[in-house]
Amino acid sequence: MTVRTRFAPSPTGLLHIGNARAALFNFLYARHHGGQFLLRIEDTDRERSTQKAVDVLFDGLAWMGIEPDEKPVFQSTRQARHTEVAHELLEKGLAYRCYCTADELKEMREKAMAEGRPPRYNGMWRDRDPAEAPPNTPYTIRIKAPREGETTIHDLVQGDVRVANAELDDMIILRADGTPVYQLAVVVDDHDMDITHVIRGDDHLTNTFRQAMIYRAMGWDLPHFAHLPLIHGPDGAKLSKRHGAQSVVEFRDMGYLPEALNNYLLRLGWGHGDAEILSREEQIRLFDLDGVGRSPSRMDYAKLLHINGVWLRQADDTRLTNDVMERLAKMDGVDTSDTTRAKVLALMPGLKERAKTLVELAENAAFLGRSLPLAFDPKAEKQLTPENRVMLGRLAEALKATGPFTKEGIDATLRQFAETHEMKLGKVAQPLRAAVTGSTMSPGIDDTLVALGRDAVLARINAVAAHE
Repeated sequence: MTVRTRFAPSPTGLLHIGNARAALFNFLYARHHGGQFLLRIEDTDRERSTQKAVDVLFDGLAWMGIEPDEKPVFQSTRQARHTEVAHELLEKGLAYRCYCTADELKEMREKAMAEGRPPRYNGMWRDRDPAEAPPNTPYTIRIKAPREGETTIHDLVQGDVRVANAELDDMIILRADGTPVYQLAVVVDDHDMDITHVIRGDDHLTNTFRQAMIYRAMGWDLPHFAHLPLIHGPDGAKLSKRHGAQSVVEFRDMGYLPEALNNYLLRLGWGHGDAEILSREEQIRLFDLDGVGRSPSRMDYAKLLHINGVWLRQADDTRLTNDVMERLAKMDGVDTSDTTRAKVLALMPGLKERAKTLVELAENAAFLGRSLPLAFDPKAEKQLTPENRVMLGRLAEALKATGPFTKEGIDATLRQFAETHEMKLGKVAQPLRAAVTGSTMSPGIDDTLVALGRDAVLARINAVAAHE
């Protein structure tokens, strides 16, 4: 058997991280078993399923590196096939026409509730002759649910899950307007796409018993099911906006790397010993459903930030520079010429050691493209005391006289200057850092000065220095 998994989202305008994790697990499971991963867009709600909403899904999955092995399937294009199956069940006597009016259904529900019973359809038209219905009466098609015994689903995560068949009613599979319901469409599509494993959130577990009725009525083999526990907020409540970012696009805009989000989502509900930071190749090699837990996971934003920092430090400098330059282009007063790009690239090894996100990385690199006068943060302002401004004026002369403006040459000049003026090196470096960057945080001062270049360094020092 060739493993075939699928991710089947509805285009709502965002790719929620719960759905993103389901997509990742489906992708990794298929890759681990040498199978195929497919994508189906469940776009039967035409009002919500705009092209923009669909593009959000495609863009988010592409950014995460989760690409389907076949052309995406759009459920809305398969309505005729769904309808065909409903009528096939009707012809086999495994489904029937229901002529109940809205008022009759309402009365049915109210009576059941008044008697303390679940408000289910009572099978009024299950065994009646359709000829009893008034002419031209609209009808739905309902499947005949089993009324005795129980249905068992062997779930690859949850174990055996059982439901008494008496709990299942004769659900509608084709509406009065001729459109198929979700439960029918998803079964027909999964069957026709040869899906072998349905891996999805456990909020779909109750749907599985309804869908199993359709599989069995059609004589089709059921796929293997695996229902993943949901992702909760840090407080254990359902993840919501009050907890923080929820969608893939939000995390991307906040400066997270796709490798980090993938890595974090994988470990959110799946484990393999003490393995923490895993490459895509390692994820594919190690992932299987026996490592998925049964309990809901709690979103830990601090942990995600830590993992992002790890991946940021491992990332290629040119790739990071390209991203930073795109972000700098959106900032006011920052030059994004090739000159600035070269400075950012030269300083990137030091910059990425001090950042946790791409946003922070860009903010820390912005000083390289700013023109005079620089803006100073409060801590930098405190460094620029009258005494330090005088010291910086003297230091400018020393740096001007430095031979090759290299890391080694700058380091020797700063050490000689500190020794000559009987100062600790930090008492020289911190005011200097404030003067040339506008901040008290930067990579090593010698690396920073090399990246800026002698002319820019002297111009920035002289802009704040007090000359004797």
